[in-house]
Order: sequence, then structure tokens, then C-alpha cells
Amino acid sequence: MADLAKYQQEFDKFNTKYVREAVKEPVNFWGLAGFAVAAAYTQSIIPLIIALLCELAYMFIVPNLPTYRQLVNKREKKRLRDLNVSNRKKLINSFTPREREAVLYLELQKNKIQENYHKFTGVKELPANLRTLNQRWEDFVDLLDVYRRRKQHLKSINRQAVHNQLSQAFRAVETAADEKTRRVQQTNVEILKRRLGSFDELERSVKLVEGQLQSIENFFGYLNDEIVTMSTPEKFSLLDFEQLSDSIAMTKQMLDATSDSVGALDSYNREMGNYELLPNSSHS
Repeated sequence: MADLAKYQQEFDKFNTKYVREAVKEPVNFWGLAGFAVAAAYTQSIIPLIIALLCELAYMFIVPNLPTYRQLVNKREKKRLRDLNVSNRKKLINSFTPREREAVLYLELQKNKIQENYHKFTGVKELPANLRTLNQRWEDFVDLLDVYRRRKQHLKSINRQAVHNQLSQAFRAVETAADEKTRRVQQTNVEILKRRLGSFDELERSVKLVEGQLQSIENFFGYLNDEIVTMSTPEKFSLLDFEQLSDSIAMTKQMLDATSDSVGALDSYNREMGNYELLPNSSHS
């Protein structure tokens, strides 16, 4: 029983991801093709039997090799990086000319900062904090996308229509003929109140993101100025990169919370048929 448990444990550790990758390897495909050609040429089943034995050995050994697993993981990381770059390019291309200009200018600043660091310090490898500028630039693109969509959301909201429906709901509660009708209308009142509250949340979130975008731009500008007068490479360790990173993380958390709230209200209004309370993009 102990041996059975041991074999089961080893089997559970066997990751099918590596098996799938091993199957798709060109060497495996062409190897099997070679045996198939040999079987057809000799009119014998022996090459196929040998192919089956070799394939079993291949599928058991190769996917479990640490070097092969490292190779597969490296490929996967590269694939995800390439996909991220492709998706980001598509996102940037969807921006307005002015927004694209801001993104490209910040990217130019990022590259200039990193190039000047090499130039003025003679150091070949960038310090960890300067490498994070790539992530901060991506954060800028993501936040700019949220900012533009939130602003559009606010522009498409008919705030007066919500106020009018709230007034009607209040009157419906007061004139309800029975308790069931009153409860339904009271629920509508509470939802509409929350909807009005979500407008204020959206406005605050837009202002927050706008400030965060300016903060990233200013930080890049500051680094660009500082690197010219930098006396030693160690000076960059004194600059507060972590504060900017924490600020961006906090902003994203706030946006996530607001998105959940607004999304729930939009879903409710869609179900109730209150399409005039939905953003134009949502109803379309």
C-alpha cells in the first residue's frame, strides 16, 4: 500500500502541461513520421512497435526533465510577454491622438532616463528601481484607459432622469395601495439613492486617477532632470520609487471597488428596463 501511495504521489506531481508541450515538439513529430515511413517502406509492423516503445519512453522521460520544464516555462513567459505587448499596442491605438501623444512622450522619457543612466554612470546594468519604470509606464497606460472610460461614463449619465425617477418613487411609496407595492417601491428608492451616490464615487475616482496620472508624469520628469545632475549611481537608491508604486496600487484598489458598485447598479437598471439610467455604451 505504501508503494501504491508513493506511485500515486509521483503521478499527481506529473504536470500534463509539460506532456502536451512534449507531444508538440518537432523532434517528436518528425521521429514518429520517420518510423511511419519506415513501416510503409518495409511493409512491416516492427517499425511501428519500435515507435510506440520510443514514444512511451520519450513521454515518460522528457516532460520530467528539469531542463525541459525550464524551457517550457521560459517559452510560456515569452508568450505572455508578447501577448501583453500586443494587447497594449491595440489599447494605445484605440486612444485619441492626444492620449497617444501623452503615452508615447512618457515612453520616450522612460527610455531617455534609462539610456542616460548608462551614459552618465558607465554602469551596464540598470538598478532595480529604474527597471520598474517599465511597469510604471504600463500603469500609466492602464490608468489612462480607465480614466477615459470613466469620463465617458459620466458624460453619458442622465443625472436629472435619476432625480426624476427618485421623486416618482418617493410618491409611489407614499401612495402605495398595499404593503407589497410599498415594499417594491421602497426598494426602488434605495436603489436610486445608491445610484446617485455612485455618481459622486465616479466623479471622485476620475479626479483621483487624473491626479495619479499627473503624479506619474511628474515623477518621470523629475527623474529625467535628476539624472543629468546625478553625482553617483547610488543616488537613485534614495529616490522614493516605492511611494509611487504604493500610490498606484491604492488607486487601482479604489477603482476596482468602484467598478463593482457601479457594475451592480447598471445590471439592476438593465434588468428593470431603466435604460435611460445606463451609460450609452452599455445600452448599445
